[in-house]
Amino acid sequence: MGRPARPTALVTGGNRGLGRAIAAGLVARGMRVVIGVRDLEAGRGVADAIGAQAVRMDVARLDSLHAAVDKIGGVDVLVNNAGVLIDANLLEDPGPFHMSIDVMFRGPYELIRACVPHMGAQGWGRIVNVSSDWGSFASGLEGPGAYGVAKAALNALTKALPRDLPEGVKVNAMCPGWVQTRMGGEGATRTPEEGAETAIWLADLPEDGPTGRFFRDGLSLRW
Repeated sequence: MGRPARPTALVTGGNRGLGRAIAAGLVARGMRVVIGVRDLEAGRGVADAIGAQAVRMDVARLDSLHAAVDKIGGVDVLVNNAGVLIDANLLEDPGPFHMSIDVMFRGPYELIRACVPHMGAQGWGRIVNVSSDWGSFASGLEGPGAYGVAKAALNALTKALPRDLPEGVKVNAMCPGWVQTRMGGEGATRTPEEGAETAIWLADLPEDGPTGRFFRDGLSLRW
């Protein structure tokens, strides 16, 4: 069937920073955009400001994910953007580790599983996993706590998924760089809009576009 005339995009963590910039960029491309947020009232204010919609979602809770996807009614473009950065010893306290894995790996995996049947039925879909070079073995698997471990797992999922995705559905990971967000801090070198550019490109790839790859600024990164 090919690309819908007005694809529906879901951006997790779309209420601020990088997620908001991605959502706004997809609205500008003519998509119906839904931002997944934990605080629905605040999320609606952001959504109204950028021409999107909001749905309550906690990516660490499976019931929340499925309820949100059902309410949206079919997702054509999924941007797994929500993230946490918890600086904690990997062995002393397992709580931050489990939270990092839930938010940045398990949640995205379950959202992909929930969204792919619709994508497969229409023969078109785009999945963008917002990752980091801190999750790259080639870059030393850096980052505090479990952040790099969770992003490495997300990268591995991105690399492996194409063999099991339906025809016409593409998945890619991207690193936005060091972005001026609550997580990145005021000293970061990129604006959210600059960090969002590659995600927006991957969310609307043409039929001959790449899949199962890792990008920053439109260029391939090593895993």
